[in-house]
Amino acid sequence: MKIKFIGAAREVTGSKHLIVTDKGKKLLLDCGMFQGKGLETDAMNRNTMIEPAEIDCIILTHAHIDHSGLIPYFYKRGFRGSVICTTATRELCSIMLPDCGFIQEHDTHWFNKKRSRQGLRPVEPIYTEKDARECMELFITTETNRRFYIDNNISVKFYNTGHMLGSACATIRIDENGHITQIGYTGDIGRDSNYLLKPPARFPQCDYLITESTYGDRLHQDKQGAEDELLRIIKHTCVEKKGKLIIPSFAIGRTQEIVYILNNAYNKGELPRIPVYVDSPLATSATSIFRMHLDDFNKDVAEVLRYDDDPFGFESLHYIRNVEQSKALNESKEPCIIISASGMMEAGRVKHHLANNIDNPKNTVLSVGYCAPTTLGARIVAGEKDISIFGMPHKVNAEVFSIDAFSGHGDYKEMAEYLKCQNPEKVKMVFIVHGEAKVQERYAEYLRKNNGFNDIVIPEPGETFIV
Repeated sequence: MKIKFIGAAREVTGSKHLIVTDKGKKLLLDCGMFQGKGLETDAMNRNTMIEPAEIDCIILTHAHIDHSGLIPYFYKRGFRGSVICTTATRELCSIMLPDCGFIQEHDTHWFNKKRSRQGLRPVEPIYTEKDARECMELFITTETNRRFYIDNNISVKFYNTGHMLGSACATIRIDENGHITQIGYTGDIGRDSNYLLKPPARFPQCDYLITESTYGDRLHQDKQGAEDELLRIIKHTCVEKKGKLIIPSFAIGRTQEIVYILNNAYNKGELPRIPVYVDSPLATSATSIFRMHLDDFNKDVAEVLRYDDDPFGFESLHYIRNVEQSKALNESKEPCIIISASGMMEAGRVKHHLANNIDNPKNTVLSVGYCAPTTLGARIVAGEKDISIFGMPHKVNAEVFSIDAFSGHGDYKEMAEYLKCQNPEKVKMVFIVHGEAKVQERYAEYLRKNNGFNDIVIPEPGETFIV
């Protein structure tokens, strides 16, 4: 059997890991899109390193685009196998992938206008909204803690990871001539102290482990401190400065967490009576899906539901789909909170809000999640004062803050604690993926010392291992 690491090898996006059995069965663990590298990203996404039509099935751990975003492209290129995931993951993909396809078409349209002026031929989008909708027919759902048989010799079982709604660690059991091999793939690991979701569930012993390392060198601040800091920034910006607080946020998961925190603050009378806008059609649709999966939430949310039947709605909160209403927010001078996608500030409506507000010192930009090193978000958080948005120069005069406690990724201690469900003497090899190279090296050393794993490998892009 072979494992080939196609994406998220020594970097944070583009998760794709290929298992090829001795009988030639080809299983792809996740099918993620590379993000945040400008024009280089397009070429990386089009280079699949395998013919999509040859893949028998995709085992999908969760719906985030850096794990699911290339499924429509593989479909466009001939993939007709099954996509196996949890029910919530399929529901989220049904809105996220078409939205991503729409963005591909929109961005390509404007890019081709520029190419036309340069006398260059037009390019095609990686995939279209239509491709994304059609590929949803390939999705097959199963629930966590229930074994799903791909064929007589291969099965998969999902275990909740608490990273986002529907996220799961996939354990793949492969029988080759009576020899059983168990491969554990964590996907992205959540936190025991997640605001909404149940904590990660431990998974059974595996022979080979593939695990993420996004925050492999970082510790998160405590939850209460993060909530207090959020309220302090809101009061400082919207009450004292009478400005706008722009919160770039991932539409799925992070937005719902922030809204939930603000909802609780509103119920306690701690939130200033200012308008709060969720300006993201995708986040609005996703919140409706969250409302249908209340059983996946933790005990804290269950307690809130005893007296508040909607933890994602309060009187001063407004969900915005309409483009004209979104534009009106930029013309308004009223103090307010605007929560808008995307979290890395690379695309979506938040770029318009940044372009219209980042020059004004009365305003504040608050980052509440991970930003890959090359993204606009990373540059703003790092303190760059001269930036470009939509090709136009801007001065960063607004205040900039960052709170990483809202991250859906566990820090290195939380991830290592999660992996203690594994007996290191029985794990033949650990593959560390989904992280920056230097971070992975530090995390690998921590796992050796703290968890007792011996054979730890940080794969290169395209590297193949015989297991």
